[in-house]
Amino acid sequence: MARTVFCEYEQRETEGLDFTPWPGETGKRVFAHIGKAAWAAWLAHQTMLINENRRSPMNPEHRAMLEREMLKFLFERNADKPAGYVPEG
Repeated sequence: MARTVFCEYEQRETEGLDFTPWPGETGKRVFAHIGKAAWAAWLAHQTMLINENRRSPMNPEHRAMLEREMLKFLFERNADKPAGYVPEG
């Protein structure tokens, strides 16, 4: 049976993640309070941040920025698109 959580991003009961997706306390918080669909939305947003801002997840400074943005996106719902971002189409 799938694990369920009350997803703080979607504000509803939904299927939880299968594993802790980030190290440390942040990862534990995400695992306990974020569902699979919300995590997929974050991954798409993260990809945009990495590409538009030319960030590398290997760089500790960039990784810290991504963690801050992840918390804003998933829990505060106030993450901004990168400066100069223009959607395709």
